[in-house]
Amino acid sequence: MQIEIVFDLVCPWCFLGTRRLRRTLRARPDIAADLSWRPFLLNPDIAPGGVPRGDYIIRKFGGEDRARRLHATIAELGRGEGVNFQFDRIRRIPPSLDAHRLVRLAERHGMAAEAVDALFQAYFCEGEDIGEIGVLVAVAAGLGMDPLATRRLLASPAEAEAVHADNLRAHRLGINGVPCFVVQGRHAIAGAQEPEVIERLLDVAVVEG
Repeated sequence: MQIEIVFDLVCPWCFLGTRRLRRTLRARPDIAADLSWRPFLLNPDIAPGGVPRGDYIIRKFGGEDRARRLHATIAELGRGEGVNFQFDRIRRIPPSLDAHRLVRLAERHGMAAEAVDALFQAYFCEGEDIGEIGVLVAVAAGLGMDPLATRRLLASPAEAEAVHADNLRAHRLGINGVPCFVVQGRHAIAGAQEPEVIERLLDVAVVEG
């Protein structure tokens, strides 16, 4: 079963949603899922060096109080999926283009899912700046990838055009929020849905073949 995961690496709901999808699939060993990771750039115009977290929160949420309440809700949901969100450790909101390029490189080694999870962990649990090449190289090395080859790719424009093309494709398909799971190219569900909801979508896809 082909499942496209449209996501961004700076989106906490995507971290939560992908964990729930994987939990669903573990409970359904009868479904042989082929996962494809499709980038979506939530902040396509963000500066190359990112923006201070405080500035971003004021622009997006109107203030720290509202952001804190939302983050507390996400953190509580995350604990149910084994995710220890640490929003207070995040100092800058980075552009996610290079992190998505790393996922594409990891995909060549059959490790895209592992790279996605490691990047989410680095950013949301450890407060690492996943817009920094050094951080991305360290994540890749932790997965057993060649750090020199990774640094060479990230220092070049390789895969950037492909990421932008996938992002544009998602918008053209009408996807304006993530995560979004597209099953068999026909059925889609958006948001960090509960596993039961995801499972119902998978069952519909199984019945329709």
